[in-house]
Amino acid sequence: MTIKRELDSSEALRLLGGVSLGRVVFTRHALPQIRPVNHVVDGGDIVIRTHEGAALTSHTRQADGEGVVVAYEADVIDPDTHLGWSVVVTGYAHLVTDPRELARYRTMLRPWVEQTMDYAVRIRPDLVTGMLLTTTEAVPDL
Repeated sequence: MTIKRELDSSEALRLLGGVSLGRVVFTRHALPQIRPVNHVVDGGDIVIRTHEGAALTSHTRQADGEGVVVAYEADVIDPDTHLGWSVVVTGYAHLVTDPRELARYRTMLRPWVEQTMDYAVRIRPDLVTGMLLTTTEAVPDL
């Protein structure tokens, strides 16, 4: 029997930090946009690299005040057993502008695609939710 257990925010961020691929969700022209991206978790923030023509780069560049509201989701769920976890982070995204931070993220986070990624976007989580799908017998090795 599969049991769904809610994760606290620190446990959810720890799991998120253990994977490198997720999906960022933002709005463009009032419609939802979803992009698969690789990420790092740095000090509780999620950081992704972007390029000049990316919609998220443009969107965060135009933002003022708190930033752009986004969601970020990642999961690891076994297709055979249906066991694993899923984490969703909702927060504000900002373009990273400090040259030292950008240089640091360039060394920490290598894009998966062959494209120049000169920008970074930091997501500061406001709401972190997660669930663990497990059995009554054991917690899966995540």
